[in-house]
Amino acid sequence: MRRTPFVPVLLVSALAALALGACDRQAEPAAATTEAPVSAASTATASATIAAPAPAPAAVDRTPTFKGYGDLAFGKNSKELREIWKEPLEIAPPAAGSSCQQVALDRAAPKALKLMIEGDKLVRYDVATDAETAPGGGKVGMGINQVRKLYEGRVREQPAKYVPGGVDLRVSADDDSGSALVFETGADGKVTAWRVGQSPAIDYTEGCS
Repeated sequence: MRRTPFVPVLLVSALAALALGACDRQAEPAAATTEAPVSAASTATASATIAAPAPAPAAVDRTPTFKGYGDLAFGKNSKELREIWKEPLEIAPPAAGSSCQQVALDRAAPKALKLMIEGDKLVRYDVATDAETAPGGGKVGMGINQVRKLYEGRVREQPAKYVPGGVDLRVSADDDSGSALVFETGADGKVTAWRVGQSPAIDYTEGCS
């Protein structure tokens, strides 16, 4: 009579458990990915947004016109002028009994470009440099006949008050500003300075003095 080989019960149970575990691992589904893929374009856009520099502040307009010196428009008060100019403006108190003040915009050449403030309102600006061009094209150094031709039909002339042989040419505005432009010339007939302003400040020959 053949005998069946003896296999320990514990060994059989252990083998069965291993087999079941292997089946379970093979059947276990892969974990689902919950994060959406990030595209290269999205990454580039995000990087560009982070790296983009802050916009530069807008430059101050310094174009001379019949309405003011660029963004420094006639009628602006001293507080507004400081905010617009973005550079220190040293506005000295007016003289006793006066509300008129003059402010140099160029500290290195204080006579080159000045503002006139009266009653805390900008009313005029004065120019004594050929680096600036007056409304209509006039400049320091230009001949009197050139000025007459540039502003033909709008010029009123009178002898200069303090310059022997000099002539002042008063030009009416060609817009609705109500301002005027005055060219000062020397005895040689060359423009030495000019100013733009509103009445009556435009006709103050001595400035604020």
